[in-house]
Amino acid sequence: MKLVNSIKCFGGAVNKYVHKSGVTQCDMTFTVFLPSKAATQKVPSLYYLSGLTCTPENFITKAGAFAAAEREGIVLVAPDTSPRGVDIEGEDESYDFGSSAGFYMDATEPKWRKHYNMYSYITAELPELVREGLPVTDAASIFGHSMGGHGALTIYLKNPGTYRSVSAFSPICNPTDCPWGVKAFSGYLGEENKEAWESYDAVLLLNNYSGPKTEILVDQGLEDSFLDE
Repeated sequence: MKLVNSIKCFGGAVNKYVHKSGVTQCDMTFTVFLPSKAATQKVPSLYYLSGLTCTPENFITKAGAFAAAEREGIVLVAPDTSPRGVDIEGEDESYDFGSSAGFYMDATEPKWRKHYNMYSYITAELPELVREGLPVTDAASIFGHSMGGHGALTIYLKNPGTYRSVSAFSPICNPTDCPWGVKAFSGYLGEENKEAWESYDAVLLLNNYSGPKTEILVDQGLEDSFLDE
């Protein structure tokens, strides 16, 4: 991976990296906050998955999480929300499908399956890259917002014991039964591939979860205009 930008921040540093991805078959970008403690020892990591329309910059520039991460000695990792620039017809036509809307799943439809493999990217390729290139321990947690909340919950439930904790802000937690999810799942997985749909639905995954007992924090605003959907 190549460091393309570094900014001092709250005693630590915000670094932007670019690397060639074998999973998405394109260049991928991710942003990291390294606390000062990471200069002398390995520290835990916390992955944040962003929502629709987002890039690796949104959480880093808007969340205001650096002071807490510096205080607790935690590396923050903010990946992208989809592959970029892969020249698939239709990938930039809507905000909720294609670019910036990878839904943290591995596509099976021929048009999308070469590049749109964000589940494998987040669960395998990116963590390996982070462990090899940054001073992190094996202790990792995951959280996200909206589409990213969907990603965090499903990834946690599908990989028992991999993450120390999981939380989500206004997640798309039942995507097989909402417009955003139906659109994405139909496009990436196929309209009739309902078994694959169910494997990326947090509500349905909970029914078959057999991993360690844990508390899952979900924060949902009651005035959210999308709540009824």
